[in-house]
Amino acid sequence: MQANNQSTKSLSVKVNRMMYGSFVLMSLYLYLTGSYQDAMSNLGIALIFDPFDQAVRWDNRPRWQRAWLIIHLMILAGIGLVYWKTVGA
Repeated sequence: MQANNQSTKSLSVKVNRMMYGSFVLMSLYLYLTGSYQDAMSNLGIALIFDPFDQAVRWDNRPRWQRAWLIIHLMILAGIGLVYWKTVGA
């Protein structure tokens, strides 16, 4: 039973990483084509698919994983500022 649970957990992490990477790449493409609002929304959606093990609490995660996710949020905020400055929303 535990081996089956472990393989399901491993599959979940792999799917999340694939989806996270797909949304990040789509955001990069949209940002480079000038669609800042779409890039920002897709980058925000990418955070739903946590690329790391979701069973690990925030306090127990390695520092580099926490830094990765915080930098992701900072980039998201930066794109929001670029959009706000260009559109004047």
